[in-house]
Amino acid sequence: MFKQDVDLCVCVVVSMCFRTADDSATVGTVVVSRMKMGEIEDGEVDHFTTDMHQKCTLVYESSHGSVNDKDNGPIMNAVFKNAVCKVYRFQTVDSKWMLVREQMAECTLSFSIPKQLIALYIQEDTCRIQELKDLGELSPHWDNLRKDVISRYDQIIKEYQDTLAELEKLTGPLFKPSCSKGQKYLEFIPINLHTQRMRVMCPRKTDSFYDVVTVGAPAAHSQGFKNGGLQKLLSKYESEKKSTAYQCIYYPPEQTAKAREILCVVSQLQPHISALADQLLQTAQQSSSQPLRDVLKSLEEKTEQFVHALKDELVKSALLALHAARPGYVSKCQSSAQSSPARADPHLSTAEKQHSVCNNVDGSQTPRRESRESPVHSDSIPHHKEYDEEEWDRVWVSVAKSLNCVIALVDKLQEQDNNNQESAPSHTLADVITSHKLPVATVVWWDELAVLVQSLKKCVAEVAERARRSVSFVLLQEAACSMAQGLQLQQRRDAVFSQALAALACGFAMRLYAGLEDKGFLRQLHAIGLVAQFESLLSTYSEEIGMLEDMEVGISDLHRVTFRITEAFGNVTCFCPRDHYTVEVPLPHHAFQALPEELREGKLLRVLPVLFNVGINEQQTIAERFGDISLQERINQKNFEILEGLPCFQTQTDIKELLDTLGQNVVTKKRKNVEILWLAGMICRRMNGIRLTSCKSAKDRTSMSVTLEQCSLLRDEHQLNKDYFVRALDCMRSGLLPQGEVAQWDDPEAGSIATNKPASRHFYPIALLLVSSHLLVVWLILSLVFLLAKYQ
Repeated sequence: MFKQDVDLCVCVVVSMCFRTADDSATVGTVVVSRMKMGEIEDGEVDHFTTDMHQKCTLVYESSHGSVNDKDNGPIMNAVFKNAVCKVYRFQTVDSKWMLVREQMAECTLSFSIPKQLIALYIQEDTCRIQELKDLGELSPHWDNLRKDVISRYDQIIKEYQDTLAELEKLTGPLFKPSCSKGQKYLEFIPINLHTQRMRVMCPRKTDSFYDVVTVGAPAAHSQGFKNGGLQKLLSKYESEKKSTAYQCIYYPPEQTAKAREILCVVSQLQPHISALADQLLQTAQQSSSQPLRDVLKSLEEKTEQFVHALKDELVKSALLALHAARPGYVSKCQSSAQSSPARADPHLSTAEKQHSVCNNVDGSQTPRRESRESPVHSDSIPHHKEYDEEEWDRVWVSVAKSLNCVIALVDKLQEQDNNNQESAPSHTLADVITSHKLPVATVVWWDELAVLVQSLKKCVAEVAERARRSVSFVLLQEAACSMAQGLQLQQRRDAVFSQALAALACGFAMRLYAGLEDKGFLRQLHAIGLVAQFESLLSTYSEEIGMLEDMEVGISDLHRVTFRITEAFGNVTCFCPRDHYTVEVPLPHHAFQALPEELREGKLLRVLPVLFNVGINEQQTIAERFGDISLQERINQKNFEILEGLPCFQTQTDIKELLDTLGQNVVTKKRKNVEILWLAGMICRRMNGIRLTSCKSAKDRTSMSVTLEQCSLLRDEHQLNKDYFVRALDCMRSGLLPQGEVAQWDDPEAGSIATNKPASRHFYPIALLLVSSHLLVVWLILSLVFLLAKYQ
């Protein structure tokens, strides 16, 4: 049914300029050509002469299985498949002619990204199980809760493994059609994900490109919306967690999010610090002073980030809570009666040793051999004794102290190196250290550096282990408070996020390749980020309310995503835990070398996702007259504030004016105010952003919106003759097949395979009903009864 994705390389379709099959063709003549994109047609073509009043001005269309633009060749073929191309000719206000080329294609990332995400989900949940096991011995109550949570994680892992296995078997089209949106094993795949590009070619003017990604609303369609969507379910979930706090410790969402962030920071920075520490020792042996100083600076920066992240009251309180969950826990009140002399603190003794070494660095004493002994490792959480709340402070402070000692000793070594260079200019630090005629003091100094580096690594490892256990205990509480519902919601959120990320990655790929020669766009990428504007046409009625609630959460979660551009010819890959995803986008060597230095060095690129929704169908009419549209109003207001907060608007006057107008429309009480979508789209284009348009299935409403936007751009940006606006709109929404029957261009599921079945449409005789207000009321009542009966 679906096609297995092949080896991928990010690409974008770079449109070619075509010679029309009949340059002398007049309006009213439709030329249908079976050219492949990028080819110049030779030979005969089929002419279908129509009435001069025919509205369609289609010059030709092509439909085939691959993209073949000679600019990028196989690069494009790896990601964009089954393209459909149409070229139109329209007249401008100055009686000139423009060629407009439309191209719609499927994207292999529809399946590639979700499959990678599912594999990451499995990996993360497997690690979570191990972290829970590593908590050590717990009292019976907490141990039983842990077992229940682990059992639930095992169940989710099994389900995800089965889903991934099913996806690997699929063959066929590279997108999920709307008829399959209810299938459970396809819940991670976006619906009808397609890319559409319009290229405008005018005389004496640079060609212009307008891209849009069309996709069905990212939502858990297979799970249904009987109880609402993610926004409502998550709010209800938090309330229920508070009511079950008697059996676990309640942590609010911001604290559990903080716990996940700390866990991510620890997993990333600890190995980085360890690697830099080893590199410091190696550089001290083999390099001169400047490389040594550079490595030390990097080590200092990463260690400071590590300490700053763990200097949090959540970690401290979680350690105390974990201590209280031990079987041998004795309360502070009981232990205070058994006061005794201050107990030996292994961490304090380590710090004292470090102070001793620092004193030696300052030259006050000769280094003592015992100061180079490894610090004594103690159990992460003390058992059967009073827990010292200040112990955690001493532990993470010891990391900073150990780093300071390393810095001081490096300074001392470099001072020694400088002195040696003054006496013997040809000698470097490495020469001094490796020479058989070294002073005894120099050997001792370098030996002491190795000891301090090892001490730093061990202190960091010990702090990381404590922090990891503490936040794992916090996440145990989150799962235990409302175990079945909480993990079920996580599955729903995973599926919605997967759909949204696949669409975002597809849009980023298109935008990146389109802007490789745009220096301003590339600077914006690393300085500000990339705006991703999601345009939603969902109504705030019936099940589409749940879809919109799912979509809101899924798109909001995209702020956790960053992109990195790499030099390679391979797949688009994503990694990291659920809270911090990085998508790596490979570029060929010649394209990669042309990037700014910041991008070549792997700088992470932010994503700025915003969502604006305006319902436009008949169900929205019912919602506005008899229902509640507060969800739509809240979403638009919230995302307007996000857009308004971007720093670029303070310096770009034209965007600031558009933003002010958008703000006025957001607060204006006006039914079906599509001006909101138009203004948001204009701002996104001015910001070199990604445009994504959605409705329930990315068919009727989405295609109507895209074609209307394209014709509006032709009118406003390219001086389309006003007499041609309706003609252009009708032409883009329908075509002519060789047999003469009309084919609906607005159905992406038709793809390049020309299915002759008409797309389903529902036309309501609104004009007739408007003749009488009584008839309109009767029609609305009957429609409401019909819809209620349908969804019950």
